[in-house]
Amino acid sequence: MERKAPRRTKERILEVSLAMFNSFGEPNVTTNAIADEMNISPGNLYYHYRSKDEIVTKIFGQFERELDELFAMGKDRAANVEDTWFWLHLLFEKIWKYRFIYRDLNHLLSKNRIIETHLENSQKKTERLMTEMRSINELSATDGEIHAVATNLVMIVTFWHSYAYVMNPRKLDEEKAMNQGVFQVMVLLAPYLQGDARLLFEKLAAEYR
Repeated sequence: MERKAPRRTKERILEVSLAMFNSFGEPNVTTNAIADEMNISPGNLYYHYRSKDEIVTKIFGQFERELDELFAMGKDRAANVEDTWFWLHLLFEKIWKYRFIYRDLNHLLSKNRIIETHLENSQKKTERLMTEMRSINELSATDGEIHAVATNLVMIVTFWHSYAYVMNPRKLDEEKAMNQGVFQVMVLLAPYLQGDARLLFEKLAAEYR
């Protein structure tokens, strides 16, 4: 039992830190504040994590692993428009869970190179998704168009929750904001969809209008 306690404390530090970062913003949370919230000494916290940056990096590692699992879904076949719609919902849920990363993006980028790499990978994975849709004739676009649209999609996904919060900071409806974000992304894809994929988009989009 004594061996399990340190591991549990280490996990709790990440859970509490994530909640505080999301609520107050990462720049406004100190390691002392995290220790106070957990009712442990700062020394106990430093035993597990030497700095707040180490906590942020560990949380970001969790986020990356969850995203990798998400991108791995359905890898045995090419994604279609319905898969993409469902996948986007899951993606926005993950972003909400780790929303401090996106709200404090500029601040975190100045200190942590891994986040810059994350954005570059997101671009590549989005282009791959669109290329798969093209391979099954659900999407008609050149390589250049796929690159440009993927860039715009990543921009919307990256900054959507900050935008939604700014538009309604006092009474943000999380579910509504997430659904609207999915719709905004799909609208960018819509002009390139064809055949049954376009018809399915219109059917799905009617639920958001």
